[in-house]
Amino acid sequence: MPEAARTASPPQGISAVVRSAVHSRFWLLCVDIYPVLVAASIPWSTSGVGIFMAIWFIVLIPTIDPRQFLEVLKGPACWLPLAFVALALAGTLWMDGPWSGTLHGISPVTKLLAIPFLIYHFERSQRGLWVLVAFLVSCALLMALSWIVLFAPEWRISATEVPGLPLKNTIAQSQEFALCIFALAPLVLEFLRERRLALAAVCAALMLAFFTNMMFVVLARTALLYMVVLTILFAVRHLDRRAVWLLFAAAAATAILVWFASPYLRLRVEQVAVEYREYTEAFRPTSTGQRLEYWRKSVEAFGEAPLFGHGTGSIKQLFEREAAGKTGAWADFINNPHNQTLYVAVQWGLLGCIVLYSMWCSHLMLFRDDGFAAWVGLIVVVQNIVSSLLNSHLFDFHEGWMYVLGVGVAGGMVARARKILALSNAQMDRARTGLQR
Repeated sequence: MPEAARTASPPQGISAVVRSAVHSRFWLLCVDIYPVLVAASIPWSTSGVGIFMAIWFIVLIPTIDPRQFLEVLKGPACWLPLAFVALALAGTLWMDGPWSGTLHGISPVTKLLAIPFLIYHFERSQRGLWVLVAFLVSCALLMALSWIVLFAPEWRISATEVPGLPLKNTIAQSQEFALCIFALAPLVLEFLRERRLALAAVCAALMLAFFTNMMFVVLARTALLYMVVLTILFAVRHLDRRAVWLLFAAAAATAILVWFASPYLRLRVEQVAVEYREYTEAFRPTSTGQRLEYWRKSVEAFGEAPLFGHGTGSIKQLFEREAAGKTGAWADFINNPHNQTLYVAVQWGLLGCIVLYSMWCSHLMLFRDDGFAAWVGLIVVVQNIVSSLLNSHLFDFHEGWMYVLGVGVAGGMVARARKILALSNAQMDRARTGLQR
């Protein structure tokens, strides 16, 4: 054998071993497991989400078929998130400020890069349901701990001042628990239709536990808004006309009952009027008053550069300038106007708003089918859109990753179901053609 041939054969052997390894069952299982760990980490840890996502990309990339991945990227649900990230990068060119602010503006957008990769992977994987179950179980454990720390504050994981809040904040916990409630709702109906009463009872009990915790222990007021919207969406999507009116009557009765039974709920709602009055009469920096001031400043900033905005990271610079010379809470630095549209409009103008709403619409259209995965994806998108009226949840860490993981995994599951249905229909057409011949 010539010397050249002998030296060329080992790399070919190594390459074959590597290809065999990355397409082995164990490797593909690892690619499936890391999104499961991300979902389980979201209610508890920011660092865990980042670490597991980084590892997932490392094990995923060798398994990607470039031709198939490019085919997936043709869908607007995949390329619009990439367009959003590209806009954020382009926005650095007209940002008049330090690079530290620019990098701060890019960071919240980069998580959208994961959406097309998640859709691609879970279109070929059969374990997308594992991710959804992991998130549900993790939230259920957090809910149990929330009840514990309500009566035993020493069990808190972080130094929060809110009774019943083990860690993070009320907004994130309410977002997670509300999502679990509406994800479980159609399962209760399905299990009842199938007469699997034990499973229906377990799901209903979990829904009740999440709901009770929100109404009596920890509640973000934004949740009251998107829960009404999601209730209407559930009725339209899953119930007939008679059942819709029964649901609305039950929801109204439950709302009245909870209002009189929960002093905590009444306090949270009544605080809005108190905070607004203190803001308008004494200009005190209440939560409601600060949010109104942030919106006012953001609208003014948008008016200064309506087409392309002030550039990526300009939010930080604008609000630092607004806080200069003020005292008390009004001097606190913030980099979030608490409204997703304004957050985008200030930095990237009308162009950014068009990309944002196009992406939201594409993801709504992605989940127009029936089925559990489509329902989960739909409520993730609707919850994010509605809650983003009063927050910037697409760019916030926990809520943003809930959106990315929910859209990516559920979107892949929906795409997989469509592909299987298309193959089944094609086989049936060929069979009919064969019979006719």
